Amino acid sequence: MSEQVPGYVEWFRKGDARHVDEAVAGMKAAGVRRLRTQLSWAEWHEPDGADWYDWLLPRLGAAFDLMVCVHYTPPSISRTGRSSGAPERLRDYADFIDLMLTRHGAHIETVELWNEPNNLLDWDWREDPEHLLFTEMVGDAANWVRQRGFRVALGGPCPFDPVLLDIFGRRGLLAMVDAVGLHGFPGTWDSAEGSWLGWDAHLVEARKIVGRHAPDCEIWITEAGYSTWNHDELGQLQRFLDAARAPAERLYWYGWRDVAQDVAVQEGLWFDPRHYHLGVTDGANRPKLVARLLQSGGMARLNEVACLAAPRPKRVSGRPVVVTGGCGFIGANLADSLAADGDPVVVLDNLSRPGAEENLAWLRETHGPRIHPAVADIRQRGALDAALEGARGVVHLAAQTAVTTSLDDPVQDFDVNARGTLDLLQALRRAGGMPVVFASTNKVYGDLADLGMLRQGNRYLPENPHLRAHGVAEDRPLDFCTPYGCSKGVADQYVLDYAKSFGIPAAVLRMSCIYGPHQFGTEDQGWVAHFLLRALAGQPITIYGDGCQVRDVLHVGDAVAAYRAALDGIDAVSGRAFNLGGGPENAISLNMLLDEIGRLSGRAVDVRHDRTRPGDQLYFVADTTRFETVMGWRRRTGWRDGVTELWHWLARHRFDALPEGYGQERISA
Repeated sequence: MSEQVPGYVEWFRKGDARHVDEAVAGMKAAGVRRLRTQLSWAEWHEPDGADWYDWLLPRLGAAFDLMVCVHYTPPSISRTGRSSGAPERLRDYADFIDLMLTRHGAHIETVELWNEPNNLLDWDWREDPEHLLFTEMVGDAANWVRQRGFRVALGGPCPFDPVLLDIFGRRGLLAMVDAVGLHGFPGTWDSAEGSWLGWDAHLVEARKIVGRHAPDCEIWITEAGYSTWNHDELGQLQRFLDAARAPAERLYWYGWRDVAQDVAVQEGLWFDPRHYHLGVTDGANRPKLVARLLQSGGMARLNEVACLAAPRPKRVSGRPVVVTGGCGFIGANLADSLAADGDPVVVLDNLSRPGAEENLAWLRETHGPRIHPAVADIRQRGALDAALEGARGVVHLAAQTAVTTSLDDPVQDFDVNARGTLDLLQALRRAGGMPVVFASTNKVYGDLADLGMLRQGNRYLPENPHLRAHGVAEDRPLDFCTPYGCSKGVADQYVLDYAKSFGIPAAVLRMSCIYGPHQFGTEDQGWVAHFLLRALAGQPITIYGDGCQVRDVLHVGDAVAAYRAALDGIDAVSGRAFNLGGGPENAISLNMLLDEIGRLSGRAVDVRHDRTRPGDQLYFVADTTRFETVMGWRRRTGWRDGVTELWHWLARHRFDALPEGYGQERISA
């Protein structure tokens, strides 16, 4: 099969125009050209039903080559009184499709004829195959649709049923359609039921049957999918590629967006959680791995990442360090440092963050067999246990990292940060209690609103001279603020308690702002890199507040040294939490960074202002005295040198060169 992006299956509920607009925009951005959607005969006859389709079908037809799947008999004319039954007058099905084509044929490429053909009890075909109601009803419709000049596809039973397909052929139905549809959900339903033989095997069997009755009829995969209910987005990517490579003339992947949690599926509300996670975007329209990669690089990007994620052969020697979030900014730098010193490293990462796959490619290219990718979510028990096998320790960096995202979806934030950390701790117990160092955050100290602040020039400073000289120490009471602060704070405390309750050698580093190479910052997280990226692109920078907020920024090289020291010296730090940041000598305000960017670029930065965001601290500087005393760790990179280094790195790796007029002589120097 070619590398063209497959089509998608997406059902739209009556009146949900927002879903339509978001899905159309997302699919277009991913290069999708074909769409399969439903046209419910029963829903058409409901109040406002025809008006809904009058709006929907032109919208979809303008964006895609549209296949409408015509199904569900109005119960009032059904032989069974249910929407899945055959109508009393079988030709009513063809008459309805004729009406629909007259009204909307300009927007439709293919008509799929499907009125629950796999609901065999309604059709009584096994008792009396000579009077198969389905073939008569669909045959009439197929004949008329082709006379109207449209392509016809026959809906596929799920699971694949060769006996039924052969009956359709003997009854003459296959000769009346342009394509036969196959459905399959390997790894989600089919394989679990023991009925799945693989796309190639089922397609070969289907072609033999279809070839006997209608040699010119094509075979399409009209519905294939994989549920990420167990957070297995790599599994979805792999099965997406399997289906795309199958020798079918077309593929329609099910589906684009997860079913909303308050929507009942055919079997009922939450009858089976797998139904709710079949999309390549989640219920909030956030892209999962497949959608994100399609939107950033099409099918070639998916194939590239699938190759990158392929596991290495069995580890050749040594006990690896496991870095969760190992393809993120800090994780990739840590893995690089360990591998450079000869350590094997398992990088466990779900690749959910843009740039993660680039970091993985860099690690594999740089360090070869020392890097062992484990593309998985920390909430996948089997993958987690496998990654920890034989390891000498873990640095736990995997997390949902943005305060803004936590406010939008606090449940997801808790599930990743708190529950994910608890899952890891339990896995460590199963693995025998190996050491772990956890990346916590300064947000566990709250918004620090009780600290009196003075504004001096372009920054805030505490009224307390001791705080100005040393920063916030670990004896500061915990005061979780925002869902992100709560979820990270819960994880922070669980890690410390597992050291006490279960003897897990565990330490916590409460980080301030880390920056450096391989950081692909956004407005929500990684503000130093984000400011630099905006300036390099000649785009305005939005400041939330007056820009006098102060943070102590720490170069990632110094952070990596701290994590390595904590892991290697776990006996000295187990059961304790330490602040980790740039300290007073690297404390800068947002305005100070903007001034430095202006110096680097040779021109003033375009700055916009907005209101302060919830949970933003006016001031945080870490007092790292405790960690320095215990571990002998020292900062080595001053903030100006570090920011200059990151400016050059981003210019080379994100822009190839600086935009015209942006300090190009500084890069060449």
